[in-house]
Amino acid sequence: MRTEDRSLESLGLDDVPAREPLTYPGRPTPAPSLLDGGELLPLDVRTGRLGEWYVREPVRRRLDEALVDRGQAVTGRRHPVIAVGSNASPGQVAYKLTRLGIPVAVPMVPVRVRGIAVGCSGHISPAGYVAGTPYVDRDAETSLVVTWLDATQLKAVDDTEFPDYRRAILPGDDFEMTMPSGERLGGAYIYFSAHGVLADPVTERPRPGGGDQAELLTALLKDSPSLMELLGPDPASWVAAAGSEPRLRALGTRVFGEEGWVLPQTDFLPYADEGSQPRVYDELPPLDGSLPAAP
Repeated sequence: MRTEDRSLESLGLDDVPAREPLTYPGRPTPAPSLLDGGELLPLDVRTGRLGEWYVREPVRRRLDEALVDRGQAVTGRRHPVIAVGSNASPGQVAYKLTRLGIPVAVPMVPVRVRGIAVGCSGHISPAGYVAGTPYVDRDAETSLVVTWLDATQLKAVDDTEFPDYRRAILPGDDFEMTMPSGERLGGAYIYFSAHGVLADPVTERPRPGGGDQAELLTALLKDSPSLMELLGPDPASWVAAAGSEPRLRALGTRVFGEEGWVLPQTDFLPYADEGSQPRVYDELPPLDGSLPAAP
């Protein structure tokens, strides 16, 4: 019998940025895991594909077996999705699914991704925070969490992202995505902002995203008298006002453009894929030679 408390609360991973905007993006999944209801169960990495890894339950067994026992889709029938912002946070993912009555059974794995960096979207989200967005930087190497979503879960996440974000599928030969097992993913989905990426007014490069939300909002208020007048004087006033009033969110988003901060997002357009039949893990085999044969 398992005695270790693996609840999100006990692990300090129960932040829900949708309810507490200044916690955005929440704490990401720190290690390969199965999000199972309100618990985060460790996964033991093996040389095979994800479904061959072991989940540590009272009885240690293959991940696919554990999913079948829960009546859920196996990993091969799930869609790998790179999480750039709060979708890497177990608390946020559990919240998004639970409130819709969707079973919470989601493998979540930190993956090393080349060619992608994290910036800030050029809009204010419905919760009032300024969310992260990926952008292409061929020199970057970033650790990002990949979630394996079934069709129902993917539709639910799509509904929280559209129309502010679009979904693309990144091919593994253009963007190297390496699992802890050594497998190079053949492809994975990612959401990118339809509003562009915020630039730093000094460097004119994308502002780094994914950090402390209060620090980001403080900097934005300092750099723009218009934002200070509209949403100031501090981050708490920003999220309280923007989170409750769509008109203020729209005006704040307009100020981003008027300040000349918004860089267009075009690099992902060739990979955009918002079709009705997204590809699953079984249809995205590992790149040749990246996965050793299991002993």
